[in-house]
Amino acid sequence: MLGWLKSLFQPPKPAGPTQQIRVFNPPDRLITQDGVTVAQDGWRIESREKRTVRLFEVPGPGVEQCMLAYRTQMKTANVQGGVYLEMWCRFPCRGEFFSKGFHHKVNGTTEWASYETPFYLKKGQRPDLIKLNLVFEGGGTVWIKDVELLQTPLK
Repeated sequence: MLGWLKSLFQPPKPAGPTQQIRVFNPPDRLITQDGVTVAQDGWRIESREKRTVRLFEVPGPGVEQCMLAYRTQMKTANVQGGVYLEMWCRFPCRGEFFSKGFHHKVNGTTEWASYETPFYLKKGQRPDLIKLNLVFEGGGTVWIKDVELLQTPLK
């Protein structure tokens, strides 16, 4: 009984190697342009208040039964309240669902580090659009670079 219960809370096991769906670097243009400049092989994003910065969209990714991973390198300066990654998946006739990187929320001033937010897709779950965002819970400055969308097939 205990083994069955534990299995409910474990992530699915990989069935193959991780593959890159898409990588974003300058000259790719962010959807949100307010407070955004190209800097340090990536982008510098300033915010004075709570807001969601729309980075990129990936239409028709052609994925299912996998773990999606939204990964980026990020550093911060004077971030108040926190900043984190957010990924939305839109499913035809079902709506949009999200994964928020609360577990890697960043505050204050930090150096470059890698951050990742997963989204698990079951067999038959095929998003027609994936949205990659950066969420500010207050003001501050964030630098991002090497934005990737990855997939790992699951058993």
